[in-house]
Amino acid sequence: MAGGAIPHFQNDAGHPVVEVGVKEFMCVGANPPFDHPHVYLDMGADSEKVCPYCSTLYRYNATLGAGESLPAGSLYEAHAA
Repeated sequence: MAGGAIPHFQNDAGHPVVEVGVKEFMCVGANPPFDHPHVYLDMGADSEKVCPYCSTLYRYNATLGAGESLPAGSLYEAHAA
């Protein structure tokens, strides 16, 4: 993702699988204050990656854009306090 921001994803609903349109991203777990340390995940040549903190299985879906997910709504956007 050189030259761009790394998208952050969350899984408040506890979905077993979240499909994303990127192979490099950050997992925050759930929305604050229930988040875990924001961990960088890189799928590399694989098409799936499990978050070591929350055990969410992220699956690459080439039909999705960088900020999109299935189920929808998993993109995390930080809000100013």
